[in-house]
Amino acid sequence: MTKALVTGATGFLGRHTVRRLIQLGWEVSALGRSREAGEQLKRDGAVFMAQDLRNTAEIIRSCAGQDYVFHCGALSSPWGKYSEFYGCNVEGTRNIVAGCLKHGVGRLIHISTPSVYFNYQNRLGLSEEAELALKPANAYAATKRLAELEVERAASSGLVSVILRPRAIFGPMDNALFPRILSVNEGKGVPLLDGGIALIDLTYVDNVVDAMLLGSSAPDAATGRIYNISNGEPMPFVELLTSLFAKLDIPLHTRSVSYRTAHLAAGLLEGLHRLLPGLGEPALTRYSVGSLALSQTLDISLARSLLGYEPRITVAEGLQNFADWWREQK
Repeated sequence: MTKALVTGATGFLGRHTVRRLIQLGWEVSALGRSREAGEQLKRDGAVFMAQDLRNTAEIIRSCAGQDYVFHCGALSSPWGKYSEFYGCNVEGTRNIVAGCLKHGVGRLIHISTPSVYFNYQNRLGLSEEAELALKPANAYAATKRLAELEVERAASSGLVSVILRPRAIFGPMDNALFPRILSVNEGKGVPLLDGGIALIDLTYVDNVVDAMLLGSSAPDAATGRIYNISNGEPMPFVELLTSLFAKLDIPLHTRSVSYRTAHLAAGLLEGLHRLLPGLGEPALTRYSVGSLALSQTLDISLARSLLGYEPRITVAEGLQNFADWWREQK
């Protein structure tokens, strides 16, 4: 029986990955921080381990006997202490890499982010060869790039790996992307920055899992690379909102805001929250504003040609699946 370790297993992508592997008949070890979500994973058939990625000895030990490691675990947030991001994203990945090398794991599938490209400019059709941001937008982007380098360096020691950069993952069990939009809609309304014309490139969660499985079985010539992953269907933000709220059958409330004004307000909020860290995360950050006001789309032709990746579920189908799940939860 094929054995796999999934990190970040109690998170959005991790839970979907665990369930798919179990459906395929794999023996799955699920590593995560939420014991409550872990209990559900155990009921689904996984072996759950409540661990922090920074626990070096335990993380290395968890890789023993695994054929594959799917490294979904990360601290993902637009705000927070750099040291926390570094610990989870860089040191955690370093521990996973060490475990894979020590125990002879067949292949590591590492989930990264296209946030490494983001430089506060419109950027369309970005290939994997595109220039990365000279100054990372936030601690998350900075440390995820360092994590990629940890994986790439391990190749010289014999670790076979594939790195994926999926863009804006959505679908059932999403507790971040669309729920935040829904929450804002209930308040002052969703801000349409400069009319909401920015192109948003989304990826349905099952398509990401497809890409991960393709990476695990790809020929050796396709390994040791970074791949952009998306649905390949970028659409204006306002069109995305209209479609999502129509499927949810919820009135959409929007308000017009200029990008310049929102960017300035976010910068002021960030300054205030740095002076008074007890305030927590700002309601707006320059990155979150920029991600809704500026277009960033990915070229996924490399994943198509070398991994055989083809988005199986369209954005429209994915939005409907999310809407159905959301109504069930309510």
